[in-house]
Amino acid sequence: MRVWGLPRRARRLVFALLVGAGQALSGLPASAEEPSPFAKVMGRWLGEGRLGIRDGITEHVKCRATYVVSGQGEQVRQTIRCATDSSSVEVQSTVAHAAGKLTGTWKELSRDWSGELTGNVTANGFKVAVKGSELNANMDIIVRDTRQIIEIQFIDSSLIGLTLILTKG
Repeated sequence: MRVWGLPRRARRLVFALLVGAGQALSGLPASAEEPSPFAKVMGRWLGEGRLGIRDGITEHVKCRATYVVSGQGEQVRQTIRCATDSSSVEVQSTVAHAAGKLTGTWKELSRDWSGELTGNVTANGFKVAVKGSELNANMDIIVRDTRQIIEIQFIDSSLIGLTLILTKG
């Protein structure tokens, strides 16, 4: 089965596009009183999870993310590298916040895929929509201290979803 004209091995990498977008937005507090909603994500994060594919395959995923907050904390740049047993990917994202709304862009470097992301802060983290010509997905991200729980639901794809647990440090 092919996704976006890619062989099975390549579709395993598609999940990282969404992980990158999710990572760029992770850790946003519900309160607008903090100096920067990106303060909790600054630094390095490591973790793993599972990628579900419609034909019944589940793959183990390992990821490493780095976040750099710029200016007065209104923007974060993120780089994430993820790997399965057979593939790896690198995604860069830039996300800005204003009045509780999130906007940004992402790019998968090896395939030159890109798109936009939008989101809103929630009581426990936030909800994000990721859009591009190659993929679309919805994400829920919960942040607890030094841990992120990320759930991604793919739209119109042979990929079902991705669950990741990342730890800061």
